Amino acid sequence: MADIEQVLGDLNKDSFVSLLTNIIGESRYVQNNPPELIPEEDRVVTHVLNSLLPYSTTTGGGPLIVNHVSYFPKRGNLIVEYPGTEQGKILSFVGMHMDVVTANPSDWEFDPFSLSIDGEKLRGRGTTDCLGHVALVTELMKKLGETKLELKSTVVAVFIASEENSSITGVGVDALVKDGLLNKLKGGPLFWIDTADKQPCIGTGGMIPWKLHFTGKLFHSGLPHKAINPLELGMEALKEIQSRFYRDFPPHEEEQVYGFATPSTMKPTQWSYPEGGINQIPAECTISGDVRLTPFYSVIDAMKKLQEYVDEINENIEKLDTRGPVSKYVLPEENLRGSLTVTFNKASSGVACDLKSRGFEVLCKATEKVVGHVKPYSITGTLPLIRELKDEGFDVQTAGYGMMQLLLFGILLFIFNLIV
Repeated sequence: MADIEQVLGDLNKDSFVSLLTNIIGESRYVQNNPPELIPEEDRVVTHVLNSLLPYSTTTGGGPLIVNHVSYFPKRGNLIVEYPGTEQGKILSFVGMHMDVVTANPSDWEFDPFSLSIDGEKLRGRGTTDCLGHVALVTELMKKLGETKLELKSTVVAVFIASEENSSITGVGVDALVKDGLLNKLKGGPLFWIDTADKQPCIGTGGMIPWKLHFTGKLFHSGLPHKAINPLELGMEALKEIQSRFYRDFPPHEEEQVYGFATPSTMKPTQWSYPEGGINQIPAECTISGDVRLTPFYSVIDAMKKLQEYVDEINENIEKLDTRGPVSKYVLPEENLRGSLTVTFNKASSGVACDLKSRGFEVLCKATEKVVGHVKPYSITGTLPLIRELKDEGFDVQTAGYGMMQLLLFGILLFIFNLIV
């Protein structure tokens, strides 16, 4: 099987850089931050097609089967298949997304929307997340189309739209799964190519964006006994909520097995309140933050618990700790009570990859062969979409390697040796 690496050879750096130059040149138009910035992923699709169509059944120039699937105008996905000789044997590379997070050119020392080269470093928005991976996997599929290498397993690459923002659904991999276009990928390992470390990422966290709104009573700060201070209410209520959260979601024993850097956490990240004078106790304030939940706990259960905490605090708000002799959350003579509400933005679940699967075994062997050692890791950062894939029955493993594209190319070739 060593013939696979010999036939496919090393990454063609000139071809890769040329393709990446064209793709990064589109990064301005694939920034994903609706409603202001809605990406046009078909701009990237055009460059991928220019590379692959000459080796496709579409033109008659080769074996690649290319399927351009769009659910919204200018926002396509691309499924590229290299047929194997044995029915049912398959491996896939999915998750190379063609949108990017926003970039403000004034914050960069170079133009983020064009590729520049600094020694061995390739620079530009999307070089690591994830346009560099788009270009790399395109080059891999191009090599298969050029060489017409005989493989037992079918190899499928799925370039997707709309990964960086989930406010508009039914655009990318979620729609492809719903329509059954990826069903046959369940027959073998699915490698999600969208991480930025040279070691396999085997676990990610769920995320629950939350917002706590506190209502008190506005009054002059020289007469604090006539006010309900929402800032003090917020500080004490949040402390109580966090204490309860950490009791209900303590470190899980599986976190050690997967090597999570942290357990589940719940913390504030933003604070807002109405403008006013420094001598005025405001009527309301808002604290926002997130929960990062390891995949051994349910996101739905955590959201229910947070709502329970808020409801119980509201019912017993006079029992909440106060700050100083006149601090209070109830004004009986005015029949006023302070209160709090919690709301959630779209939550996502984390994933724990199957450590007994063929895909994990192969990824570890390939990493050890190319990098020299293997040390899988887990973080409570989020990777959207992959939990849903695992729940649908896919053998999901994650890989990427960010700027280390040569490493990734070598690992993908070694995966071929072990699977196809």
